[in-house]
Amino acid sequence: MVHGIRTDSHTSYVDEGSTWRDTAVRYALLPLRVFLGITFIYAGLDKLTNSAFMHASGPGSIGELMHSVRGSSAIPALVDLALKHPVGFGYAIAFGELAVGIGTLLGLLGRLAALGGALISLSLWLTVSWASTPYYYGNDLAYLMAWIPLVLAGTPVLSLDAALRARRRQRTGGYR
Repeated sequence: MVHGIRTDSHTSYVDEGSTWRDTAVRYALLPLRVFLGITFIYAGLDKLTNSAFMHASGPGSIGELMHSVRGSSAIPALVDLALKHPVGFGYAIAFGELAVGIGTLLGLLGRLAALGGALISLSLWLTVSWASTPYYYGNDLAYLMAWIPLVLAGTPVLSLDAALRARRRQRTGGYR
């Protein structure tokens, strides 16, 4: 029995496809990339501009958050590590989210940015949202899964990576 599934969906991102299917395949990850990029930029800026967040203790602080999830996290040692310097950890997460978001949105070092996003999401899932019941109430696992296609595919279209690749190809006469 034959189904309508294409097995030849990997196309060159430099050559223009002639069918709507080729175009759809080429741009399929772009909405996910835009969503994750904007979301991570927003998350990083939100942390940096929240006057209560970047404190070791107090309502709404990173320190209070880490203390509240320590007993329910999958890896309490990771929370303990963050609790040694909660403000530094808060800044690391915020700037990491900004770097990941900007890299993803611009398509600069796309796979590396996506890997960073996946690692941030994994660490937040194993610490902050681990105790969410049922598991799908914690959004960090969904973010982790959303990063995986971008880790695998990178940012092949409408990106600085693609522009740099095309420029390299032009200088070398078409060779990669």
